Amino acid sequence: MNNILQIETSATVGKCPWGIGTEVSNDLTPIQMMQKAGVDWTVEKIPSFVHHNGEQIATGMEALVRSTDSKVLTQVGGNWNPVQNEQAFEFFNDYCSAGDMEMSSAGSLKDGKMVYALAKVKESFDILGGDQVDSYLLFSNPHEYGKSIDIRFTPVRVTCMNSLALALNRTSVNSTKINHRKAFDAEQVKVTMGLAHEKFDQYKVMAELLSKRQFTAATLIQYYNSLFPSQSPAAEVKTYNDLAPNAKKAFELLETQPGAEYGRGSWWQAFNSVTYLTDHQLGRTADGRMTSAWFGANQVKKKRAAELAVEMAAA
Repeated sequence: MNNILQIETSATVGKCPWGIGTEVSNDLTPIQMMQKAGVDWTVEKIPSFVHHNGEQIATGMEALVRSTDSKVLTQVGGNWNPVQNEQAFEFFNDYCSAGDMEMSSAGSLKDGKMVYALAKVKESFDILGGDQVDSYLLFSNPHEYGKSIDIRFTPVRVTCMNSLALALNRTSVNSTKINHRKAFDAEQVKVTMGLAHEKFDQYKVMAELLSKRQFTAATLIQYYNSLFPSQSPAAEVKTYNDLAPNAKKAFELLETQPGAEYGRGSWWQAFNSVTYLTDHQLGRTADGRMTSAWFGANQVKKKRAAELAVEMAAA
């Protein structure tokens, strides 16, 4: 992740764990959150032209233009269907009206190319008598060619505000992607996603497994090296000194991360050392870390960390 500013505008209930964004109350409707986050704008497809030898020539593409400042966000084809930000926020209306969720955060990233809305699901569980995990639903609405709408459940560990990763069985639908070649159907997505608590219950089973299984010195080194590989052959990586720099950082966080007292020596502790590293220490800027943790390479890294922890815990 480079150090280019990632967040254009944002709003967050309470204090954002990355220390960015406008603080708002937890009683906002989805549309009010959209307005507070500064993403109450629309996009429009406009034919695109180039000037050549004094002539204006159609490119066959269309520019996606933002209403507030006429900024061109991307170039798209004729069959590309934009989803307006208001549609994305209206997705949460039924959930919030029924009291099942409350809006938590929203914003614009990458100069408007990505708009997100995050809602807290009214559901949580404790691991090991006090390590609380909350559930969130994240809606990512890209205004960028080649990117798909992404809607997924995202657990968050309260003690350190790590956004965790789901490592569920392959038949479990905890996220969905929709490309822009067809119109967005909010009701169909809700049917596909199912009820939030069903996915969260499955995550609780995973967390409980990790909290009950202990790593050894050798398997812990293997775990970190698999996630942050050393240049040496894996068979030669046997101690802390053999690990790559980021693997050493994760190892050091094992006992210093917030919530380290929960499940000492367990795969839950090891997994959370990786999520704390990716969410709060890797990257040059706070907003860069947040963007990568939710949408970039670190989000992929956390998913792999969860899958590998489960695999090694069950071995």
